[in-house]
Amino acid sequence: MAAPEPLRGVIPPIITPLTPDGDVDVASLRRLVNFEVGAGVHAIFVLGTGGEGPYLTEDQQRVTLATVTATVAKRIPVLAGVSDIGTRRTLHNAAIAQEYPIDALVSTSAFYGTVGWNEIDHHFRAIAASTDLPLYAYDIPVFTGVKIPAELTVALAQDGVIAGVKDTSGEEDGFRYIIEHTRDIQGFSVITGSDITGDAAMLQGAHGMIVGVANIDPHGFVRVYDAAIKGDWQTARTEQERLHALRRITKIASARIGGFSATLGAFKAAQVLRGIIDYDGLQPPLLRLNDAERAQVKAVLDSQNLGPIA
Repeated sequence: MAAPEPLRGVIPPIITPLTPDGDVDVASLRRLVNFEVGAGVHAIFVLGTGGEGPYLTEDQQRVTLATVTATVAKRIPVLAGVSDIGTRRTLHNAAIAQEYPIDALVSTSAFYGTVGWNEIDHHFRAIAASTDLPLYAYDIPVFTGVKIPAELTVALAQDGVIAGVKDTSGEEDGFRYIIEHTRDIQGFSVITGSDITGDAAMLQGAHGMIVGVANIDPHGFVRVYDAAIKGDWQTARTEQERLHALRRITKIASARIGGFSATLGAFKAAQVLRGIIDYDGLQPPLLRLNDAERAQVKAVLDSQNLGPIA
């Protein structure tokens, strides 16, 4: 189902805070949601890549969905990630998500097994047929192993199967092709998933950004977006460059642990340091940062005057 208006603005793909025992930390999650809403973000994306969605158990997914939707309380839209390795598993996740007052579904292509154009097409059409909610395609080939072809994204948009796309592919030609070929489709949104090029994406005609660093500094991305929609590209560029420097915390632990752990571990460590969440643990097998790495994260935060939120 197409959305009546394009989804716009800054949409943090919020992390899922965990307790040392591995349960969802409900108090920290509420604090995170209120921090993001208070910063002026335009929607929240839960159970995405940054939220460790595919790693969580069904019980963890339910606690997360219940907590986020209750805390948001319809102040802004909530998008729920339902990605999984196959269509039936994705449909199961979508059914769970729709037990809660969410506003849209987000899914990658099926992953683990290699899929092609026809399988991707069938996957998204099956999800769309199962729901009355808007469906957003999530293109992140570094995790799925497959790029959603730009031409297929446009075809799905033209047929009203998807209401938008979050493009985290890094493939600039395809990103621009989608913008150029969907700008006349009512309600369709092109959202960048890049923490680094939000200003450039907006200049090209993107509607907004789903950016992981907004877990740490949502105010900065709201400033980028506000400047961009006013055409104040110098302010947007200056703020985006500051956020680019902040994002380098994701490289701190990359020599010791995998890139996904290094990125999410840095986000969570920064959130603990800012007093947003209480503990920086990840869902196994992902590993958290060590003390020396946390100290480096703190140095970056200090250099940008990003101290505790309270």
